[in-house]
Amino acid sequence: MYAVCGATGNTGRIVAEFLLKQGKQVRAIGRDAAKLQSLVDQGAEACVGSLEDLDFVKQTFAGAKAAYLMIPPNMAADDFRGYQRKVVGVLSKAIKAARIKHAVSLSSIGANHPVGTGVIVGLHDLEMALNNLDSLNVLHLRAAFFMENFFMNIGLIKNMGINGMPASGEIPMPVIASQDIGAYAAKRLSALDFSGSSYQYLLGERDISMKEVTSVLGKAIGKPDLSYVQFPLEQAKQGMIGAGVKPNLAELYIEMYRGAAEGKLMPEKPRDAESTTPTSLEEFSRTFAAVYNR
Repeated sequence: MYAVCGATGNTGRIVAEFLLKQGKQVRAIGRDAAKLQSLVDQGAEACVGSLEDLDFVKQTFAGAKAAYLMIPPNMAADDFRGYQRKVVGVLSKAIKAARIKHAVSLSSIGANHPVGTGVIVGLHDLEMALNNLDSLNVLHLRAAFFMENFFMNIGLIKNMGINGMPASGEIPMPVIASQDIGAYAAKRLSALDFSGSSYQYLLGERDISMKEVTSVLGKAIGKPDLSYVQFPLEQAKQGMIGAGVKPNLAELYIEMYRGAAEGKLMPEKPRDAESTTPTSLEEFSRTFAAVYNR
C-alpha cells in the first residue's frame, strides 16, 4: 500500500496514477472528494481530510509501506509558517506511528538553508524532521521553480501587456514542469531503491532567464514582443496583497525572492543527467497558451 499526499495536485496526481497503472494499492489523500474521484475510478482508495489532522493522517498511513509526502499550499493561512510547522509535525508523527519504511518528499531548491528563503524554510524543516526518523528511508526531491507558477502572470499579461516578477530578467535559473517531478517521484517510489536520508535535485530541461521565459511564452500566445519587468520587492509585496495574498505569506514570498538574489536558490550540485528532466519550456508554452486563451 502506498499513501500519496496531495493526490489531486500537480505532482501527487502523477504519482498516484503511475502507481495505479503498475497495479499498486494507493490511498489518495486530498481535501476534496470530487477531485479524488478520477483516481477512485482508476482503483485508488480516497482518503478525504487535512494533513493538519493527526488522527486522520495516522489512520491513512496505517499499513502503508511507502508514502509520497508534501506540504499542500494553504493560501488562506494567516500564519503560513505556523501551518507548515503543524503539517511537518503531523507527517513525522504519523510516519513514525505507522512504521513506514520509505518516503519521497517534495522539497525545493534552497531547502538546504535553515533561514532566509521564505516559504522554502518550511521544506527545510520537513527534510530535517524526516531525516531524524531512524527507521525511515527518505528521498527529498529538491525541485526547481515550477513552470506552472507562470499561470499566475496571465492576468498581468492581459491587463498590463507585460510579464514580470521580483526576479532578475538576466540570470538563468532552473525551471521545471511539475509532471516531470511527479514522474520521477513515482519511479523512485515504485523501485524503492533508496536508503537512509538523501536528496535529489530536479532542474528541468535547462536553465533559462526570465527574459527568455517571457520571449517563449509571448510567442506561444501571439505576443512576440512581450517584455519582462523586474518589480521592486516592496511593489511586488503590495501587488500580492492587493491580489488577495495574506500579508504574512506575501512577506515570505519577498524573503524568498531576496534569498534568490543572494544565490540561496541555486543547487549545491552541478546539473547532470539525473537532475535534468525532459519537458522544455517550449513544450510547456503550448499548455500555457491553452490556459491563456481560455
